[in-house]
Amino acid sequence: QDFNHLRALCLSQGLLFEDATFPAHISSIGPNLLPEDKLRRIQWKRPTELQRNPYLIMDGVSRFDIMQGEIGSCWLLAALGSLTLQKQFLENVLPKDQGFQDDYAGIFHFRFWQYGDWVDVVIDDQLPFLNGRYLSVHPRTSNEFWPSLLEKAYAKLRGSYQNLHGGYISDALVDLTGGVQMQFSLKDPPPDLEEILSAADKSRCLMGCSTSGQLRRNVELRNGIVQGHAYTVTGAMKIRYKNGWKHIIRIWNPWGHGEWKGPWSDDSPQWDHVEPKFREALLRNKDDGEFWMSCENFQEQFSWLYICNSTP
Repeated sequence: QDFNHLRALCLSQGLLFEDATFPAHISSIGPNLLPEDKLRRIQWKRPTELQRNPYLIMDGVSRFDIMQGEIGSCWLLAALGSLTLQKQFLENVLPKDQGFQDDYAGIFHFRFWQYGDWVDVVIDDQLPFLNGRYLSVHPRTSNEFWPSLLEKAYAKLRGSYQNLHGGYISDALVDLTGGVQMQFSLKDPPPDLEEILSAADKSRCLMGCSTSGQLRRNVELRNGIVQGHAYTVTGAMKIRYKNGWKHIIRIWNPWGHGEWKGPWSDDSPQWDHVEPKFREALLRNKDDGEFWMSCENFQEQFSWLYICNSTP
């Protein structure tokens, strides 16, 4: 599908685009994602029906724009969270020639890397709702729609929304960058894990991690970590702590809330022993899903680390 041609056609006819290849229909959701009675209740709505003044992007693109919906697409959203930190990759995925302000015709497009090529995926902007709530990712700001539309394009690429329910961050990282990815088992970690994390952070790699728990997916432990879940690694630092140095790692939960409650978490006493200027620079004490933890706790709580960049 040629985005520019289709948009010009819709504008000349005064019509909003309807994508026959990924229609606003149960077939695009997939037969097994939800019980049949819920599937029948799904409604499709365009952002222009939901908001008086919708935007594709407001004040730039951030991981904090994203809140996971009903679908188990944390593996994709964790990769997206990482992508928002690396603007050099973002422009490939999110073309700038579209929006709700100029030449709006209900049509959008996004690019993903598939089998050695950037593939342009065209969608209409009808989004699935169940009982008035987003079925898929919902934006934290009610009139910003890039997360929902990008996820819809990825669902189309994968065949249905159902095919986003469970997957591997490593696949999504490659699909969003065309890069090379590596995986490290944290149950048997390399001896220089702290150096690997620091080097990856400095060279602006995309990073994610996941917890084990095939049987108990999305169960939140008392310490705040969710089992069978994917997260974004958003930073790695070595900071002065008491009389020495400490490696700490910053992690973000695509739910947009729900944080680690142990050492180095938002309210933990460890921060009292860090110089105020560093504490102010590093600590955002908000329930936004992002938290710090020590390298030791990271290895105990998570099972895999994923690193991706345009070169090995």
